[in-house]
Amino acid sequence: MSQQTLDLYEVFIRARRGLDHKHVGSLHAEDPEQALEYARDVYTRRSEGVSIWVVRSAAISASQEDDSASFFDPSDDKPYRHATYYKLPQAVDSM
Repeated sequence: MSQQTLDLYEVFIRARRGLDHKHVGSLHAEDPEQALEYARDVYTRRSEGVSIWVVRSAAISASQEDDSASFFDPSDDKPYRHATYYKLPQAVDSM
């Protein structure tokens, strides 16, 4: 089967219970089940994980670095979202 008919999947592994999943790489597969099997074979050869997520890359929406100014700057005009906006009372001034 050619790579053109396979979907690209992003792979996330959780190393231990209580930790978050980390992106570890990408792979091509026919469907999510096959992607899970491939991810297990490729990314957890030495029992590195307890959980695997695979996500079709086409399903991921992401901002672009070039757009970061317009995407993240709007919060700059809302200082009340930052703890520095609030004045501490004299009784708790040692925080």
